[in-house]
Amino acid sequence: MKRYYLFSELLIDYRKYYKLSQLDFANKLQVDLRTIQRWEKDLTLISADKEEDFVLETLIPYQLVRNLNAKVPIPTFYDFKHRKYSLDELTNSLPKAKWFKEHINLKSKQLRPIDFDYDIKYLRKFIKKAKKDSHILNEGLLKRATVLLPELNNILTSESGFYNGHSIILPLKESTYQKLKNRTLNNKDLNESDLVDFRNLDKPIFYSYDVSADCNFTYYYLVTAFLRFFRVHDKTDYLFCTYSDRDDGYELNLQAGVNVVWEDKELQKELGSKYPPRFMEGNYRQFLADLS
Repeated sequence: MKRYYLFSELLIDYRKYYKLSQLDFANKLQVDLRTIQRWEKDLTLISADKEEDFVLETLIPYQLVRNLNAKVPIPTFYDFKHRKYSLDELTNSLPKAKWFKEHINLKSKQLRPIDFDYDIKYLRKFIKKAKKDSHILNEGLLKRATVLLPELNNILTSESGFYNGHSIILPLKESTYQKLKNRTLNNKDLNESDLVDFRNLDKPIFYSYDVSADCNFTYYYLVTAFLRFFRVHDKTDYLFCTYSDRDDGYELNLQAGVNVVWEDKELQKELGSKYPPRFMEGNYRQFLADLS
């Protein structure tokens, strides 16, 4: 993570990361070129009534904007690749899996099941931008998942109502799982017909479709809610699986008992990531056994 001291620094790096000219950025935000130039020279700040529009368009975390878009900025770390901020170096990295188990009852009043009709405007923009693909999100799939598995399809917002993070977990048909595992299907191909009511299965399969958080504190709440669900279902012979190209959850999954099935080394080179994109599977029964 890079530590930012001024809002202007963040804006310049945002443009560089997304390869935008000042004019491109101005058009994206529907402001004139001179406004962008003044922001980047630290001559003016974004007005408070425009902050929400700025956050929705750029998907830069609201708290990060509030910290830096101020007369007296609060220095804050930020990672564009993972879209996560941090106030200090101690919380730049995730703790070990054991920490999450020890804090499994950590809860937030701001965490709730996804309300598809209300929340889709955030999820649509975030997932498509994060995956850099306008076709990655099947909204019918997401809507069906929120009905079948509301316990694991969650969103977390700030007290002001701004988006902080989400988890999207799909209850999959066994045939769909096999195709994902065998690499004959990918996330783009998934639709609502691939989902099933897990309560009707002897061995349900839960697929982590997308989990994102604007900071590690948000991630804590999402993960502990996730673990509480599997603690309740500790007697169920379930399978958890996921495909991910993120670096930050790789070791966490291994520590919790989810193992690598295959890795894409070529894509790793293309992305320049620490860990290769991979398909993983397992369950948390042994990891959570001493909490039963």
